[in-house]
Amino acid sequence: MWETFLTVLHETHNWLLIGAAILLGFLSGKAARLVRLPSIIGYLLAGVALGVSVTDIIDLHTGEELGLITDLGLSIVAFMIGTELSRRILKRMGRELTMILFSQFLGAVAAVTVAVWLLAEWILPADIPAGAAALVFGAIAAATAPAGTVAVIQEYRSKGDVTRMLLAVVGLDDGLAIVAYAFAVAIARMFLGGGFSAGAVLAGPGLEVFGALIVGSIGGAVLAAASSRLKGRGEVLTVTLGTIFLVTGLANVFHFSLILANLAVGTAVANISSRETERTYAAVEQVSLPVYILFFVVAGAHLDLRVLMTMGLLVPVYIIARSLGKVTGSWLGATIANAGTVMRKYLGFGLLSQAGVAVGLSLLVSRELAGYEEEGGRMLGIIAINAVAASTIFFEIVGPIATKMALVKAGEVDMGGKEEEDGKEEEDR
Repeated sequence: MWETFLTVLHETHNWLLIGAAILLGFLSGKAARLVRLPSIIGYLLAGVALGVSVTDIIDLHTGEELGLITDLGLSIVAFMIGTELSRRILKRMGRELTMILFSQFLGAVAAVTVAVWLLAEWILPADIPAGAAALVFGAIAAATAPAGTVAVIQEYRSKGDVTRMLLAVVGLDDGLAIVAYAFAVAIARMFLGGGFSAGAVLAGPGLEVFGALIVGSIGGAVLAAASSRLKGRGEVLTVTLGTIFLVTGLANVFHFSLILANLAVGTAVANISSRETERTYAAVEQVSLPVYILFFVVAGAHLDLRVLMTMGLLVPVYIIARSLGKVTGSWLGATIANAGTVMRKYLGFGLLSQAGVAVGLSLLVSRELAGYEEEGGRMLGIIAINAVAASTIFFEIVGPIATKMALVKAGEVDMGGKEEEDGKEEEDR
């Protein structure tokens, strides 16, 4: 009977499954809110329930077919972050943003690299070179998941300096992580006995980053010009989503970063017209909730809880080192930049979420080092995928909670207003 039910779900072109995922995710989000947790946790747990760890309704094959949802979610999140990065805001936060961005980035890379290197004897298989593993995990640790942060900020309608800095840092962090990864893998090949080519290291990430920025900037300029000639919100929504889809498609075709490409779309609009920024953001925000729900349900379905039972001490070491690196690094950067006390104390706790980019980089490790089987490269790839997947479970549950805590402690969330607004929404329904 159960097998028949799964077959029906998998053979209805996923529409039945998508509908069930949205509704179950929505209800789980509401349940999370009842216990004063961010809704994103409910979405993720709904995905775990539907995924390979529990019911296997969203199996690996179905999860791959729903990859379009992941691209859509990341693209919309990146666009909405980009709209916050106007010249005026960046100029006002200029020195603080630069110091905090690079300090928390280097903090995570350094902490994880050193921890894995020093503890390699106890946390890694004997046939994996400690240097290669330390570099790979250090680079992956730099990535921050923007989707969870944006979802929490939107849900609690947070506003203020810490909120703006969070959006700026998570919007730019993944670009640095992509560049760091290229260098890390190139040097890791040296530990595994491969040759080093500086040209190859620079060409790959350079094309991915700068190509994405060029395509996204052009798309954003066209969107700003087109939006100024549109009247209703429906028209603005249509053209905005069309632009996001087009830029995402071009990024995938040319192997650019779709996150950076859509970040550039939003940033271009923000720096061309504040009026069109508000119109396009408001239009996309109207459809963002079901997309967020699907995105996190699908992400949760990919997380195999059984991995936690097989990774030993590597996952705890990675989690602790990355957390310390992000929090301490952001504190140090804010201190050097003479930022306010609230920024120094709480910003780092909003930077713990980790998901899509980190998982994607771990998949690249397994592909790019697969040829070094005898030297331990293939095993390093397998361990990277499992460790990042397992740590993602932790960070995607703890990250949103820590973000909410940081924003509340910073005084940028009006909890009374939020609850009052929720009550009004319920009455309207």
